[in-house]
Amino acid sequence: MDSMHPDPAPAPPPSLADIKAQVDRLEASHKAKGLPLSGRIIHVMHHLPVEIVRIVPAESLEAGGMLSPPMTPEFKPEDVEATVESADAKWRIHARTAHPALVSGIKSLSDTHDQILVAWTGEVLLQPDTNASPQPPSQATFPSIAQNLLAPFQENPTPSPTSPSMPTPPNESPLMVFGGEFNEQEKKDVEKELERFAEVEQKYEEGSKLKYLPVFLPPDVSKGHYEGFCKKTLWPLFHYLLWLDSTATVPSPDPSWLAYHKTNQMFAQRVAEVYRPGDLIICHDYHLLLAPKMIREALGQVFHPNAGWGTAHPSPAAHHANKRFDWDQSQTQQATPTSANEKSKAGEKLGGFLSNVGSALGQHLSVGAEGPGTPVEVMIGMFMHTPWPSSEIFRCLPTRREILDGMLGANLVSFQTYSYSRHFVSTCIRVCGYESTPGGVDANGQVTAVGYCPIGLDVKRVIHDRELPGVIPKMEALRQLYKDKKIIVGREKLDVAKGVYNKLQAFEKFLQVYPEWRGKVVLIQVTTPALSESPKLERMTAELVSHINGTYGSLDFTPVHHYHQALEKDEYFGLLSVADLALITSLRDGMNTTSMEFILCQDKTNKSPLVLSEFMGTVASFQSALQINPHDLLGVAHAINKGLNMPEAEKEERHTSLLNSVVGHTSYTWAATILKQLLENVGGEHTAHQTPALDVGKFSQAYKNAKKRLMLFDYDGTLTPIVKVPSHAVPTERTLNAISTLAQDPKNVVYLISGRDGDFLEEHWGHVSNLGMSAEHGSFVKQPGDEDFTNMTEALDMSWMSEVEEIFKYYTERTTGATIEVKKASITWHYRNADPDFGEFQCKQCLDLLESSLAPRRPIEILVGKKNLEVRPLAVNKGEIVKRLMYENPDADLIFCAGDDKTDEDMFRSLRTVFPPGGVHASEPIIMKPPVAVTSTLDPEEVAELKDVELHIRPDEIFATTVGPPAKKTLAGWHVTCPEEVVEALETLLESQ
Repeated sequence: MDSMHPDPAPAPPPSLADIKAQVDRLEASHKAKGLPLSGRIIHVMHHLPVEIVRIVPAESLEAGGMLSPPMTPEFKPEDVEATVESADAKWRIHARTAHPALVSGIKSLSDTHDQILVAWTGEVLLQPDTNASPQPPSQATFPSIAQNLLAPFQENPTPSPTSPSMPTPPNESPLMVFGGEFNEQEKKDVEKELERFAEVEQKYEEGSKLKYLPVFLPPDVSKGHYEGFCKKTLWPLFHYLLWLDSTATVPSPDPSWLAYHKTNQMFAQRVAEVYRPGDLIICHDYHLLLAPKMIREALGQVFHPNAGWGTAHPSPAAHHANKRFDWDQSQTQQATPTSANEKSKAGEKLGGFLSNVGSALGQHLSVGAEGPGTPVEVMIGMFMHTPWPSSEIFRCLPTRREILDGMLGANLVSFQTYSYSRHFVSTCIRVCGYESTPGGVDANGQVTAVGYCPIGLDVKRVIHDRELPGVIPKMEALRQLYKDKKIIVGREKLDVAKGVYNKLQAFEKFLQVYPEWRGKVVLIQVTTPALSESPKLERMTAELVSHINGTYGSLDFTPVHHYHQALEKDEYFGLLSVADLALITSLRDGMNTTSMEFILCQDKTNKSPLVLSEFMGTVASFQSALQINPHDLLGVAHAINKGLNMPEAEKEERHTSLLNSVVGHTSYTWAATILKQLLENVGGEHTAHQTPALDVGKFSQAYKNAKKRLMLFDYDGTLTPIVKVPSHAVPTERTLNAISTLAQDPKNVVYLISGRDGDFLEEHWGHVSNLGMSAEHGSFVKQPGDEDFTNMTEALDMSWMSEVEEIFKYYTERTTGATIEVKKASITWHYRNADPDFGEFQCKQCLDLLESSLAPRRPIEILVGKKNLEVRPLAVNKGEIVKRLMYENPDADLIFCAGDDKTDEDMFRSLRTVFPPGGVHASEPIIMKPPVAVTSTLDPEEVAELKDVELHIRPDEIFATTVGPPAKKTLAGWHVTCPEEVVEALETLLESQ
């Protein structure tokens, strides 16, 4: 059901300047609409990007018993980095090298936003104090704490030229991990030193405005959270490595899950302490999947089924000066189930998430500081840096529902790739029974946008590191050491998911199949300790390396060089620069930065090819890489041979394409895009909301002033009530008269846009002159004055209908009372006469099957309607017809559009998305390109001749009106309660004329 489909080829990314301009416009639009954006972003991540060292008397360490050493880093600490030391010489803080892409992306937003980073302190390290004299505060450098582990080609190491005059280290005693808890004074000391470090860092990195807010976790909690649930449960699961063992016994409740839950709670409380209305909150990665929901609860929100999140009581920050929510009980609407004295104003919203993400729904209301009872959204985004598995894998997790509900507390959940986001939506449907929406998930009224945006590199930093003076000597030494040999390079953590063992097997297969390469190629494999240490994997890897070297090596040649240790950056970038091939065989991975760094390093040297696993998150962006299945050892061997024998011209061509992908989407671009996506999904920008009643007086005045009007109507539920027998839904005389009179006005262009077939519309409305009609949700169109309908699907591939019909037949046979309705251009499965609960269950199962197995490879769109499930051609819907009418009538200066159900939301969405994100500027024209509904019926030559048009319409001249209650989630701007009110409004217009 979650079969593997390739990710869609990414569209050319917009420039960073364009994305920032969109962010500026969105923020300006939100502020103009009264959403009090604070200009702050709170990032919530697992580990602070710093290392904290506590300097203690040597005798206290000796008396403290056994202490554990810290984990081996991926890189040796840099010689030059921002560092602070406390005045009393008790603390030293310096930057960590882990997750540079994430950290650089966050810091890139500091130009425009104040940022707070809420994260765990990490393992605080202890260092014995051998120098008793305290040192004054300084921006001193912190020398490397490790020895040179990899320099087999350098007999007499010399100091790095990057640091010609390094100060003498205070001491070189080993660092150990602190296993206790801090008292309140020590916590304050750490916070104070982090503030000083942020000041130093801002000067050191020119504008990095980050405030570090530590979360102090008890040792047993932090150990159970990270080393327990994260490393032993979530990490394997997300990389398709099931942890299940039939002989294992896990206590119930699982203590590591309790630690995970407790950690997320402590993070949420820490966020609530500093939260201000208008802050944007972004949670990062699998360590904090419960945090979005817990943050809302910590801020006083409660979940109301079918209505979303609403505030029941003030945030804990209410007691802090200048961070308080105003509260007015007179404006609350309903009591919560838990307390008759606590009231909430339930808010609803449908969050729009356009661009490459699509549209989604979501509303998260709190109470703000703008005035008593003012609704203010709590705006939360979440980004998953790891892969997301298929629903069949994820459902093995005992706490699956708690985790999904925690994530769905966010306005936006974003992933590295399209396939990960699709797996997540499928998981929500199959595990929790929630419904999918265009671009998101509807969890009992709380609709969360789901999108994707791959992370990139800090290109400037990598280029800087690549060109350091220390790199060139390493390159020359490597070339001399492996003279006349091809160098294949790889660097991964020694984790099963990274595929190092598969790589070695494939390299052995390569030497078997291509004996001419024996003695002429060497594999240099660097590994670092994995999240989940595996002595068995280490032993198997070492044995396989020895086997290959013993079989294919000699006294003067070793084909595999395996270094299980940290590297200096000079050595690492030198290795990438001289390599003739990069080999990455991950069995499952999110974004692999080694591949990107390799491409940048090769730009100045060999332009060498990249062999990349198809299970990598980067594979969709790197179409020019040699893509392989790491389980196919012979296929990998062939790819290695192809890469080593590749002509220079092909190398150049492939490298240019790969380089454009890396440079075009950096960590800066990723961070700005996530911010833009979150802003698109909050504050009513292309979102659903509670709507006011249609202001007939304002509508009448706008109608009277307009020179050309578009009047667009749905039929069932809008001009006539919904009835059990569809054939009984005939228009009344009042309705016919009102529509007929509107159609006779030469200033009006009047259309019925219905899901009914053309025969029904022709029977009841065919006699009305100057009336346009659209049947089957835009599949057929009859313009005013025409005799026949035009088939909009003639040029489309409709072969999918037979496949959908077979799936519908399967569920019809198993659902008593269900029926199938086959139209000319769509097919619908009805379960109105089935058992309500079982029918809804079967509908969700059928929906998941269609979305996971059919939709990714066929041009279809799936709609969940009122007791039905409809499949129709992609891009043929009511919204496309509205775009066509706007394109054909660009001089219209008033649009009235009425509808009542989900299919009509396409119309309302189109009326919003013709305008640029962030609103319309008076000096800028609104340009519209030819929509699909126009181009689909034309030949390519005719399409090429179509021109863009400038629209006269402005947002306040559009009256998008839904039929239903005021609390209905809709993209419309107004509401009426029943079809009779639609007719009455039209009659009022006509009487005023």
